Amino acid sequence: MATLSTNPGGVSKLWAGTRPTPGVGLAWIGQSGFAFRFGRRRALIDPYLSDFLAQKYRGADFPHERLMPPPIDAQELRRLEWVLCTHAHSDHMDPITLSLIATVMPDCRFVVPAAERTTAESRGIRSEQILAVDAGETHDLGEGLVLRVIPAAHEDLRRDSRGRHHFLGYVLSHDRVTVYHSGDCVPFDGLQRAVSESTPDLALLPVNGRDEYRRSRGVPGNFTILEAERLACAVDAAFLIPHHFGMFDFNTVDQYDVAALAQRHREAPLRVEVPDVDHHYFLREA
Repeated sequence: MATLSTNPGGVSKLWAGTRPTPGVGLAWIGQSGFAFRFGRRRALIDPYLSDFLAQKYRGADFPHERLMPPPIDAQELRRLEWVLCTHAHSDHMDPITLSLIATVMPDCRFVVPAAERTTAESRGIRSEQILAVDAGETHDLGEGLVLRVIPAAHEDLRRDSRGRHHFLGYVLSHDRVTVYHSGDCVPFDGLQRAVSESTPDLALLPVNGRDEYRRSRGVPGNFTILEAERLACAVDAAFLIPHHFGMFDFNTVDQYDVAALAQRHREAPLRVEVPDVDHHYFLREA
């Protein structure tokens, strides 16, 4: 049994101080990105803190202009030990953010899909900084932090010529609590079983959905709100934090629908917390 508390202040507040914190602390940094604190360790998953996509797609059908500013400048990040990227799309493996972190914090390590190692290196990460992983693996990240890797389907279960998955989900366990970040994902056979093996206390799931219009223009989709709700319930997660909304106007979801999800689940067995970049959260064993 775990508890989830909400506290004022975003990632800067979460990372303040040097004393170890119990359980797992986390803060939303927009899109699918989260900052974490595991004791003294600090980590990011899928940080998109630049305007890379706005620059790349300016004048296109989907211009990728940010609807929310980055809650922190990548240059302000300090004492960062790990950055985990679930796949190579630029709002998850951001070339500007990652190359800056790799340069400013040379001791930081980057977890990336083994199928995308070359992509990560092309975005400014040195080979010795990379921990390349694939589904089915478990890695000790130090100081009691354990990573379990499972597959994800960003509309499809894509593999390279060596059978390695391009899209991954990450299960992180620390201090007797477990967090599951699905990466970009839709339901597929075997997903519930793979997630249930880790009995996550908290599920971090995208809810921007999918449709043929976006798919036909090269924008693969994710869980709908209902699918995320069903998965969180099916794996007996105590808490769900939805994400992947509010960043790009063509690839989001009505925030009233997200609020309605939270209204339906205000207490056990599943509580839904709508993320806010001006708050941080602590997940602890009760």
